[in-house]
Amino acid sequence: MSFIDLITQRQSVRKYASAKVEQEKIDIILHAARLAPSASNSQPWHFIVVSDPILKDKVAKATFSKLIPFNKFAVQAPLLMVIVKTKSKIITQIGGRIKSREFPLYDIGIVAEHICLQAAELGLGSCMLGWFNEKKIRKTLRVPVNFDIALVITLGYAAEGYKLRDKRRKTIKEMTSYNVFNHKSI
Repeated sequence: MSFIDLITQRQSVRKYASAKVEQEKIDIILHAARLAPSASNSQPWHFIVVSDPILKDKVAKATFSKLIPFNKFAVQAPLLMVIVKTKSKIITQIGGRIKSREFPLYDIGIVAEHICLQAAELGLGSCMLGWFNEKKIRKTLRVPVNFDIALVITLGYAAEGYKLRDKRRKTIKEMTSYNVFNHKSI
């Protein structure tokens, strides 16, 4: 599959089949994640693969509430990958302070996309969840308070009949200018 076909195929899946994700595929996804670039090669992440059904359901239920139900589908996913933000190298921390940038957050975005694209290439669906109860997940997975839960990713096979949606995106002209910022395109 070409890269453009892969990114065209990859979408956020919100309805999963009950089939488990094979360990070989989890290993490939983790290998793809470990190859992701990061500022100063800090690799400011730790992955918690949550496959135990009881723990998985607890974490999934921490991504929604009665008031905010939009992540309820997470319970269907047979596997969750929790990305914990760890410390970056001192040079990255200093550079981040000087430039008022959170480089580890950029790095988390890159590694999360590596995970999701590799999952898609393996025939798996995924969805990145940024809305969750961090305290509940931290307690469930025994994550120390000095580490942040950065992201939860659902992983699994899309439910039978789950259709690819047309991707609605801005045109290249709407989001691009050359040489100088062109606010008329916005």
